[in-house]
Amino acid sequence: MNDRSVELLEQYEVEVHGTRKGRGAILCDTDRGTLILKEYTGNAGRIALQNLLLQEIARRGQVRAETIIPTREGELLTQDMDGTKYLLKTWSDGRECNIYDKGECAEAVRLLARLHGCMELPADTPGLPERFSQEREYEKHNRELKRVKKYLQQRGQKTWFEICLLNDFDFFLEQALTVTEEWQAYSSSCQNLDQEAGGFRDFCHGDYQYHNILRGREGWFLVNFEKCLPDNPIRDVYLLMRKFLEKGNWSVALGRELLETYGKERPIGAYSWIDLYYRLSYPEKFWKIANFYYNSGKAWIPGRNQEKLEKLVAQEKDKQSFLDVVFRDVTRRAHG
Repeated sequence: MNDRSVELLEQYEVEVHGTRKGRGAILCDTDRGTLILKEYTGNAGRIALQNLLLQEIARRGQVRAETIIPTREGELLTQDMDGTKYLLKTWSDGRECNIYDKGECAEAVRLLARLHGCMELPADTPGLPERFSQEREYEKHNRELKRVKKYLQQRGQKTWFEICLLNDFDFFLEQALTVTEEWQAYSSSCQNLDQEAGGFRDFCHGDYQYHNILRGREGWFLVNFEKCLPDNPIRDVYLLMRKFLEKGNWSVALGRELLETYGKERPIGAYSWIDLYYRLSYPEKFWKIANFYYNSGKAWIPGRNQEKLEKLVAQEKDKQSFLDVVFRDVTRRAHG
């Protein structure tokens, strides 16, 4: 982002007192409080959906979240001379949710449950995108994993990271294939009664993690809804829990506390409970490591990749123990 993008602020009904850089964007001190100007890479349909959801969240008033500021002409996006698109949103100065503080982790889950109570739109709303398919996502990941494995097997002299990655590949690939097969069998044999009840369609934040949960002087503030999509809200629960549990070594006590906190605000239905089990069971972290490696330059592999792989393997026993204890008999329920 360059200084020319600051000139875009002239297209808005705001009085700018000063600007400062922050996290790939420009923070603006204005007569309407702190605003943030950032690049936008999505399409017009997605920004319209995001705006619709944010308006609904604001209308219900259960949580504090960003809102999009339109230009004087009522446009949600503006662009500079190079054609780069930007959007202007409300912002709250504060710090990220402390992932090592159990109290803040619980509060993040409580906020998420309240947020999900606001993120629903009438199913007949014009222009709604197709519901996300977890099954297709798993199949896509599995194809990518097979491609990476084949590449590693054919590669000549291997680095230590590549040797370790290949040594662990069969275990995690088999895990991915098993989860996909079981999820397909379950989801195709039952009706999802947890979604679109009463003619409404549920939406997810899409990237609900501690980076996007800010705590400032006025309390909690939720940001970065650019990845919002129609899917089971348990998707957000999964992402947040996985982040917290990886940091907490898959603590059963922490996991149960988070699920109970969410459930008190928004009960988790049977379908969503099994959905969460399979999302946590799928080796997404291994897929991310393998996929990042495959799509990056091979001349130099960051040591951080090796650390992530070693931590993943080291935590696998704790993860499986967590799944066995917290989701006891869930596979029987899924196939019963």
